[in-house]
Amino acid sequence: MSQKRARQIEQRIDRIKKALLQIGAMRPGSLTRQYKRSTTPHRPYWQISYTRQMRSRTEYVRQESVKEIRRQIATHKRFKRLVDE
Repeated sequence: MSQKRARQIEQRIDRIKKALLQIGAMRPGSLTRQYKRSTTPHRPYWQISYTRQMRSRTEYVRQESVKEIRRQIATHKRFKRLVDE
């Protein structure tokens, strides 16, 4: 490997490290809207699903928290992409 190529790789690694340092709160999983069926009309609610330690988990999410949860999920996906790189 040439020194030029090695220097390019090291610069890329440094950029990835800096990007990782700037990552904030994150959360794995996917956010979906579910509908509860009952005798009354359908009532939507939000639910986050994720797997941790080989076990699937779901949690209810309040409507006012949906925007922040979406941001955290996007941050986690970015984190995973950077780590894989």
